[in-house]
Order: sequence, then structure tokens, then C-alpha cells
Amino acid sequence: MKIKLFIASTFLLLVTSSASVSQTISDYLILQNINEYKLDRPEKVFAGEPPIGGPRISDSPGILGAFGHFVLDHTDKSYEVMYIGGNGIPSPAVHVTKHTGSDSDKWLLHEMDIDFRNYFGIPAGSYAVVPVDGNTIMEFGSAGWDYRWISGNKVIQIEYHDPQMAKPEPLEVVKAYLAKHPSTIPAMTLAQLRSAAFKTAWIKDEMDRRLWLCDKWFLQITLNKADEKQVYQESVKSMNIFLDYREKYYSLKAAADEKNLLAGYLSTNNGTGIKTKLKEYKDWWTVNKSASITLP
Repeated sequence: MKIKLFIASTFLLLVTSSASVSQTISDYLILQNINEYKLDRPEKVFAGEPPIGGPRISDSPGILGAFGHFVLDHTDKSYEVMYIGGNGIPSPAVHVTKHTGSDSDKWLLHEMDIDFRNYFGIPAGSYAVVPVDGNTIMEFGSAGWDYRWISGNKVIQIEYHDPQMAKPEPLEVVKAYLAKHPSTIPAMTLAQLRSAAFKTAWIKDEMDRRLWLCDKWFLQITLNKADEKQVYQESVKSMNIFLDYREKYYSLKAAADEKNLLAGYLSTNNGTGIKTKLKEYKDWWTVNKSASITLP
């Protein structure tokens, strides 16, 4: 009898856990077909191996991870799935990342479109901002389309591959996800996106963010959440970008010398030297941030 009760209890726990996970996924992903786009479902390929395909969950900052989104003080959750097209229509992949409300979230909109810009923050030619069903979203065309927006502290990306750019855009999928996660991007036009004022604001925000990232990384040494070498490497990486921007937009022709000095500090694990330089750059930025810049 005890064995039967144990088995029954275990089965109930498994069912409850499965239902809970499913409910969590359904909060972020649409777990059904969207018109002719068929939900990718897990499939067994090899006996004894886990199924492949279908919805996936990970502890990850999603698409922002490649752009320095800081996560050492929190954990973000990413949800992914693909919808299978065929018959001349694309197979879009959907990524929804739930950010946790940390102070890193103030950079979500800024970080979301970094790879729609060149190294120095200028929007690429195929980067556009468009209204869809009363929502503002960002899109980028290159061997397919990449659509992105934020909804509160969620970042949504829908993308598909189409080298010939000949397939119809999966607007049904985009609209379905906008209905589930309405965009909270302020209304703007393409002319505004490409205006000098918007470019200038983005460039200065990136310089701000890079110095902010340095402070966040150095704090981790105090909190024993990262080793010194990692902190120094990440800080110098952001400082180098700050120096490149400062040289290009503020006409200070010393970026190469400063970067060589930082590289020397990094090679000798000289955290004091790196931190001294960081304070110097922050002091300079406080004085010069409001100055006008020359755009290309």
C-alpha cells in the first residue's frame, strides 16, 4: 500500500510540475499553430535520446547577451520556439526574454537594436521602425527579416532566414505576438530614428552604458561574485569602446595610446591602474557629456 501511495504521489507531482512548466511557457509563447505556420513540436529522433525541437526555456538574457547585458546580479529567462512554414513561406523563430526588473533593465531598448547599427552607433540602411496594429516595432532586413520590440521588461524577437528575400513576411506571427505582448516602445517615425538628435542621444547613451558597466563589474569584486581577471577584462573592453567613441565624436586623438596603456595594465593584472583610468574617464565624461558632437 505504501508503495502504491508513493507511486501515486510521485505521478501527481510530475503531472503538477509539467502543468506548471507548460503554464509558464504559455505565458510567453503561443503553443499552437498561427494560421499556416505550424508550431514546431518535440520529436524523438534516436532511441534513448531526448527529443529535439519544440519550445525551449533557458536561464539567459536572450539576444541581449551578445551586447554586454549585465546579469551577474540577477537571472533572466528566455523562451524560444519555431513555427514551420513551407510551400514558399518562411519558418520564423520566436525569442521572448523576461528580464527581472534589475537596474540592467534601463538599457533594454538601447541594447535591443545595437546590432542594427554599425560599431559607432549609426543605424544601418535596412534598419527601420514601423507601426503594426498600433504598436511600434523595429525591423532589420538582411537575408531575411528580424523584428524586435520591448513589452515592459520583456524583449521579443521574431526572425527568419531568406537569402533571396523572396518569401512573404510572416506578419500573422508578428501580429499574434504583438497581441500577446504589446509593444511599449514610444511612437516614433523613421525620420526621427535617423535624425541627428536620435543618433546623438544613442551615442551618448552607449558611452554612459560603457562606464556604467565598468562600475557594475568592479562592484562584483566587492561582492565576491566575479574574479578579478574577469572584472578587469570586461571593464577594459567597455573602456576601449568608450575611448573609440570619445575619439570619433569628441576629436580626442589619444584612443590608441590609452588602449595600449590599458592593455599593459590588463597583462600585469593591475587593477589599481585600470580603476584609476576609469575614474579619469568618468570625470572627463561628467564635464564633457553635454558638449555637441560631430556626426558622420
